[in-house]
Amino acid sequence: MSASKKNNMGLVLAGLLLGILMASMDNTIVATAIGDIVGKLGGLDKFVWVTSAYMVAEMAGMPIFGKLSDMYGRKRFFVFGIIVFMLGSALCGTATSIVQLSIYRAIQGIGGGALVPIAFTIMFDAVPAESRGKLGGLFGAVFGLSSIFGPLLGAYLTEYAAWEWVFYINLPLGLIAFVFIAFFYKESRQHQRQQIDWTGAVTLIGGVVCLMFGLELGGKTFAWDSWQIMLLLGGFVVLTAAFLLAELRAKEPIISFRMFRKQIYWSSNVIAIFSGAAFVTASLYIPIFIQGVLGGKATNSGLVLLPMMVGSVLTASTGGFLMNKLKYRTIMLPTLALLVVGLALLTTLGEDTGLWTVRAFMILVGLGIGASFSVLSNAAMFSVSPRDRGTASSTLNFLRSLGMTLGITVFGIIQSHLFSRKMEALAGSSADAAGSAGAAGNAAAGGGLPPGLDLSDPHTLLSPETRSQIPHQLLESITSALSSSIVHTFAWAVVPAALALVTAFFMGRDKLEPEQEQGEYSAMH
Repeated sequence: MSASKKNNMGLVLAGLLLGILMASMDNTIVATAIGDIVGKLGGLDKFVWVTSAYMVAEMAGMPIFGKLSDMYGRKRFFVFGIIVFMLGSALCGTATSIVQLSIYRAIQGIGGGALVPIAFTIMFDAVPAESRGKLGGLFGAVFGLSSIFGPLLGAYLTEYAAWEWVFYINLPLGLIAFVFIAFFYKESRQHQRQQIDWTGAVTLIGGVVCLMFGLELGGKTFAWDSWQIMLLLGGFVVLTAAFLLAELRAKEPIISFRMFRKQIYWSSNVIAIFSGAAFVTASLYIPIFIQGVLGGKATNSGLVLLPMMVGSVLTASTGGFLMNKLKYRTIMLPTLALLVVGLALLTTLGEDTGLWTVRAFMILVGLGIGASFSVLSNAAMFSVSPRDRGTASSTLNFLRSLGMTLGITVFGIIQSHLFSRKMEALAGSSADAAGSAGAAGNAAAGGGLPPGLDLSDPHTLLSPETRSQIPHQLLESITSALSSSIVHTFAWAVVPAALALVTAFFMGRDKLEPEQEQGEYSAMH
């Protein structure tokens, strides 16, 4: 490769990394800015749509853009994703209501659905086989880093600039990525035009929309047994069945089931689902534990998650480096074992646990998840022909996102149920002590609650101002209830982590073989 081509490839890789950074970060960057956004725009009852609109659009778009990139070329759809993402970001900064912002976030999500899976695929196509492991580790590290770094950046921009900059920050990054890819990436491989699976696309989008809205609204806006939630979940089942039937009949399905016949492919996807569900639980509840139980001074979850971030970046990079030397299974087994151990250790937390102990456990969880960000995508793409790599990458990222979404919902229900039961027991004992059932909310352990405080939501306890208003003895009882609910949730999260570990045994003896791929790379370039 000439010096000119090497320089161009460096710019192309920088553009791809910026695309991954933007799309994966925007899944979480709004989390710490949402309070300020709601304060300015109103719509407290609709704020959940700001996050869910992005996730729905991104998840629905991933398999579709992945397939289209196989059919018509990676570059055009990656550039399309950047443009749409930047357009959505610019519109988000101009929103004057929560409804407007949610619509613009959906536009962002459409662009994000093209960026992450196609970025991994372009990297796999564009670099020689001997470099794919190291670069796969770098791409995985950026993916994991940006997912955790998002809340930290969101809090910083909201505090020192304005909430609009949570979205405007994407414009200069997107412009640089656009220039690098549009002008320096030369896609030489010919792509064969194929028939578009419109039935599969429509049923997939409809099924994802029904599932996401059912999970987001269930237990919050509507009861789980309400007709609205039953209709959404029923629609998901019907549309999923229709999608599976359509994919079995389609000549060029969006998600090809023939790829799942390969052991390394299906095992990588299953690990992505289970590990994503386990990891997101730790990411969600460790900050709540530190601030709500230990009374930590951190003002945002991003800072709290830094130890986990360090661990994930380390094994993502190391896993990528080792792919050229070791079997995928050999890399994934010890790292997933660390994930299981880390989550198991989190079940030992209590009100008297020191911050450094929590951080040590967080590092273990980060070390356990990091390799999955780099190794699984490479394992999935390596197992299929070049014409299917976009589909393979997008399917794995789609299923990982689905696993994380299900993890947030299922473990959120578990934690909420456990916390509510503890609070009901606390209210009942307080009422008995006061000799009056009507005193349940106000006479806990010799001290009343300030009017207007709702302790049914654990996030209430994250504010030092709120904690200072609660009588000390009552606060101890409430934090004990919160601690118990979170620790038991971590115990349940060990289950998908253990299932991911067991699945890793089925990855077989496959490894990244530079010699096998070199001829193909030379033919493409």
